[in-house]
Amino acid sequence: MASQDSLAYHEPGITTVLIQAGFLLALNMVNTVLDKIIYCGLIGQLFIGMAWGIPGGNLLELNVQKSIQQLGYLGLLLLVYEGGLSTSFSQLKSNFGFSALVAITGVAVPMGLSFVLMHLLAATPLQAFAAGAALCSTSIGTTFTILSTTGLSKTRLGVVLGSAAMMDDVMGLVMVQIISNLGSASSSASFDPVIVIRPILVAFGFAVGLILICRFLVAKAVRLIHTKKLYVHFPETMMSMNFGFVAHICLLVGMVAGATYAGTSGLFAAYLAGASISWLDELLVTISTDPSTEGIELQDNRVQSTESDSQPRTTSQQTEAVVTKKHPTGEEVFERLCKEPLKRVLSPLFFASIGFSIPITKMFQGEVIWRGVVYTILMMFSKLTTSVWLIQLHFSPPPILQTIARISRIPFSFCTSRLSKATSASSKERKNHKSKNKAPNANISTDKSVTQERGPEKQAQQDQEPTLTTVTTPAPTTEPSQNEQSRTSVSQTSRSHLPHKPRSLYPASILGLAMVARGEIGYLIASLAETDGIFSSSEQQNSDSSELYLVVVWAITLCTIIGPICVGTLVKRVKTLQARRVNSGSEDPLGSWGVTS
Repeated sequence: MASQDSLAYHEPGITTVLIQAGFLLALNMVNTVLDKIIYCGLIGQLFIGMAWGIPGGNLLELNVQKSIQQLGYLGLLLLVYEGGLSTSFSQLKSNFGFSALVAITGVAVPMGLSFVLMHLLAATPLQAFAAGAALCSTSIGTTFTILSTTGLSKTRLGVVLGSAAMMDDVMGLVMVQIISNLGSASSSASFDPVIVIRPILVAFGFAVGLILICRFLVAKAVRLIHTKKLYVHFPETMMSMNFGFVAHICLLVGMVAGATYAGTSGLFAAYLAGASISWLDELLVTISTDPSTEGIELQDNRVQSTESDSQPRTTSQQTEAVVTKKHPTGEEVFERLCKEPLKRVLSPLFFASIGFSIPITKMFQGEVIWRGVVYTILMMFSKLTTSVWLIQLHFSPPPILQTIARISRIPFSFCTSRLSKATSASSKERKNHKSKNKAPNANISTDKSVTQERGPEKQAQQDQEPTLTTVTTPAPTTEPSQNEQSRTSVSQTSRSHLPHKPRSLYPASILGLAMVARGEIGYLIASLAETDGIFSSSEQQNSDSSELYLVVVWAITLCTIIGPICVGTLVKRVKTLQARRVNSGSEDPLGSWGVTS
């Protein structure tokens, strides 16, 4: 056979074009229809993958199906990356304790109940652990679709639900690497605990290292650049959308590669990459909206305009251009350049590739169906238990839960304390700088022209400052009393951030049912466990191992269908009650949980 220096181009046949074009078209059509009906279009994409792949008609060639698996994994990386971008650290900080309790319950209970498979299917503890790992995650894509479709994404209930689902997926991403390591070591007779412990410790170290870098290097550099203590000239191209896309993708690929070589999940690193970009965007917004920063920028602009009287309009226009110029955020870059390719091509290919690995012809056996239904009921109950924490708020929370909530806020206070200290310190420096610049103007304050330039409000404030410092009369207590009233109102609203007594059981029911839906991470873990031979052993036949895999797939599929349908029906009922409340004046069925955060 002669050596080949290049791939010869051959026009594909019309049959191949029709099959592949119909494949992509069917994936998008089914996804659109099912998203509007039951909020889970990924189920339809799974069935399309079964129909076009080996389990069904085998219309696609084997090498094409392998290529779709590889491209689909890129779609999975972008899905997890998008989840990290959507993380709001300000909202997560205020609800972290409650969301963590919901997430831990949503992982621990499915893992524990999955050991029922040892009696239901004569599974080994390792197989039961792998099945529980596949069912412990919550479909973050389905959850966000439910929240956006029902209009609950910005409510307090939506924030807690999204945060808890995100934590479940993060734990599931670590489980992916654990299952992969267990599969590679399943052939050995002895079990090494390092296989399980190493991915967890590496993931923890990876996250802690990223937090330290962001706090002590990135945050410090951003503050120095913003306060002009560190002069760095950025070209215009660095503020463009295309540069942001290249920078973000390079960060994503670099972190995924580093985490994979370090021994932890690349999907977890993809989430951390998106979360770090989201944190940086919030940091820049926090610094740019500092009122002391705006004051000194305006003062610098006035000094420049007085010094260059010959070109006042040009400097003002340049200043406005610099102030209004903003860098594109991670969500803007993703929405502009990545959202549509992911939604129309890469994400459908991933779910279709999962469908390639589901033997649909064996799923409708009698024993597989009833065992799958029983396991589905257990897995639904395991996620419904997460609503207990919200029902618990009908009563006073135990002191141990209050202690856990305070301890859980430590990582966020660690990340934000330095920023608040630096902001207060910088504001004090700017106030001193402004007072020094106002000193010469105070000596000539009797001039009418200077008085007119400063305006009546500033002059009144300067006239009141000596009286406040020298006279201690009760006269100037009017403004402080108003401030105290505003502070008390703010404190009352902050105390009511997480109500202790929900109005009804609707919030708890919506929370528990929304956590029921599994998704991409569950299918991925189940497929890895089946491919790596975890669901099979030397003591069991191949039919038994495939039966265990089919039971797990039944549970994932039914939970992903039933959860969104129940949530949609319940939300429609809540919307009807809220519409009646407008006319009758009754209480909101969601109570304070339905208030926009």
